[in-house]
Amino acid sequence: MSNQHKTRKTWFITGCDSGMGHAVAQYVLEQGDVVVITARDPANVQSLRQAHPQMAHVWQLDVTDHAQIAQVTQAALETTGGIDVLFNNAGYGVMGAMEETSAKEYRPMFEVNFFGLVEVTKHLLPHMRERGSGYIFNTSSLGGYAASAGFAFYAASKFAVEGFTDALAQEVGPFGVHAMILEPGSFRTQFSGASLRIPAQRIAVYDATPIRATQQRIHGRNGKQPNDPQKLAKVLFECSRMDKLPLRLQLGEDALQRVRTKVASVQAECDAWEATALSVAFPAGT
Repeated sequence: MSNQHKTRKTWFITGCDSGMGHAVAQYVLEQGDVVVITARDPANVQSLRQAHPQMAHVWQLDVTDHAQIAQVTQAALETTGGIDVLFNNAGYGVMGAMEETSAKEYRPMFEVNFFGLVEVTKHLLPHMRERGSGYIFNTSSLGGYAASAGFAFYAASKFAVEGFTDALAQEVGPFGVHAMILEPGSFRTQFSGASLRIPAQRIAVYDATPIRATQQRIHGRNGKQPNDPQKLAKVLFECSRMDKLPLRLQLGEDALQRVRTKVASVQAECDAWEATALSVAFPAGT
């Protein structure tokens, strides 16, 4: 048996219609791994199946459909014999003032970005735990660590992913399963285009705030983002071969800088308000 076959892994990737999901699926297939490719529209990934007919398994999957998640994950386990790497990638953004954004606009985003991720993980984790190995890569964002105006609900959905994965990593680590939070910066995907929604309501007083400039800037950089999804794919492939991983992995200079700025800000606040923080304790010995 070749070394490639000895180290071959099987991936389950959500949201492969475009962007990072498509790029990661393509890259790991080219490296010789097996990939369960899921997409809302399988037509978007037919080229991958045609190029790798023995290694690519395609299923239609909407991660907001929990019954479909159960069916597809079970079929994938039966077809492949087991999943080594779960890449929870499916997601999109809503960008507008909190006050402008209706529940009909933000709740579906939570269903994709958080609850769908949770359900896919719940169905594949028992298999990994029983085998004593596995990798779970959950997609957050630089906005999942440091929020910015206009992204209140998107950041909230990604903060949820961060808290969930932080606890999950501690729960599954003893069983040999790795869980890692991905904090990508701006990648050349559809996030700034088709995957970014703007609330239907527009409140005029926000026109004079940075939110409008940010909306224009993000749409304007569509196709010009600084980070390469193919290079992210290479990083994830390499991570899937490692025994020790960080809890959080920033990807892109913009993500790294945002996180460092937030860390410094939190440290400064802790120092400035230390006396107040400590003032609420009972006296020593009581």
